[in-house]
Amino acid sequence: MLLIFVAHLTPRVDYVFKHITTRILGLSLKFTTSLEEFVSHDGPKMSYGKRPLGSEYFVQAHDLLFVQGIEDIEVQVRPWEDTFGLFPTPERGQLPFDIFAGGFYLLSRYEEYLPHVKDELGRYPFTESLAFKHHFLESPLVDQWAIKFAQSLQLTFPELVFPRRQFKVHSVVEAKRPYEFLHRGLIRSVIGILGDLYKLRIGRIILRFQVLIGQRKDPYDTFNWILNNAKGSLSKVTVFFMLGEGYSFREDFNAKQERFRELIKTTADYVEVGLVLSYHWLMNQDQIKEEKHQIEDLTHRILSATFNDRQMVQLPHVYRSLVELEVASDYTMYYYNKLGFRAGTCTPFLFYDLDFEVKTPLVLQPLVGKSLALNLGKATDVEGPFMELFDTVKSVQGTFMFMFSNRDFEPIKDNKIWRYLFSDKLMLRER
Repeated sequence: MLLIFVAHLTPRVDYVFKHITTRILGLSLKFTTSLEEFVSHDGPKMSYGKRPLGSEYFVQAHDLLFVQGIEDIEVQVRPWEDTFGLFPTPERGQLPFDIFAGGFYLLSRYEEYLPHVKDELGRYPFTESLAFKHHFLESPLVDQWAIKFAQSLQLTFPELVFPRRQFKVHSVVEAKRPYEFLHRGLIRSVIGILGDLYKLRIGRIILRFQVLIGQRKDPYDTFNWILNNAKGSLSKVTVFFMLGEGYSFREDFNAKQERFRELIKTTADYVEVGLVLSYHWLMNQDQIKEEKHQIEDLTHRILSATFNDRQMVQLPHVYRSLVELEVASDYTMYYYNKLGFRAGTCTPFLFYDLDFEVKTPLVLQPLVGKSLALNLGKATDVEGPFMELFDTVKSVQGTFMFMFSNRDFEPIKDNKIWRYLFSDKLMLRER
């Protein structure tokens, strides 16, 4: 156990110390505001404040963790050995940066509460982020800092034992469009055929009719392949379905079809099933509640995972709705068009509501990205960045989470790379 002296224990201090020290390093801790208790303690201990009490292990604190509200603060970013640090401190501390203030700034998504330019859908673009501007978006800084912190602590307290973290892989599959031709409805099917005729895509028209009459399998129906790969794997797989309205007319399909409902039931027998929250209903608590009840009725399980359509994250409102609905985890914490670590970590973390200054039970799953961010490139352009991030997460024994689409696994030449990465690289098995 590590005893930590802090003159004033705030919710921010409690939140970030427990993420770094307990969730990442696996070390139990105890806070104290009593100088007498701190001095008399003969085990590993540290102080966190403006100045050391004596000659103890000391980390100088930035003001960020001791104030309330949101202000536009200056964040200094400087190189730190093989990575970067935020909030540099004078040399008298054991660490040259306040990793706890920096960790809180990244995990709380503090910068996303500040005024910023939004994209056409009202989302926070990666180009606005501190990580992109200072070239550390592809580094899980919080996890890297935790390792440096552990190494520094162990030099002072050799008796400290840190349990070894287990590298994990979690593959996420978005299945908003489980079928290309089936269950599209008469109007959408007719429009699709007319569009194909206009573009002289005769092969596609033939394929559509073959699927509709049962001669061919729908090309987007790749779920048997996904589930077969998931069987016996050490990696976790979560498949997300949408029950509400799609973002556009083209994306809509009949979610009441029995075949689709059976697909959800079958998938839930083998892997975790999550819910894609409809873009147009994200701010409608009643609609989200209805969709939640629908998928729970189908899977006979409490809904534990959500994902916001179009990767919409409106802090704190969307997450606050999920807290009220007692959803366990959300998987929207990434940039839809850029790989990297949006919250500076590859370890699941709790959502901190900056408006209310409270730690919530909602777990945010930090994905490194989605196939959409790389789908426009060639195979060589996909595997390189993908595996580089994979190795980065493995180097800190974090959790590598990546989002595919069921359409990525359609057995065509252009999708070969995605099938390879999913089945050969991410489905870890016993050696």
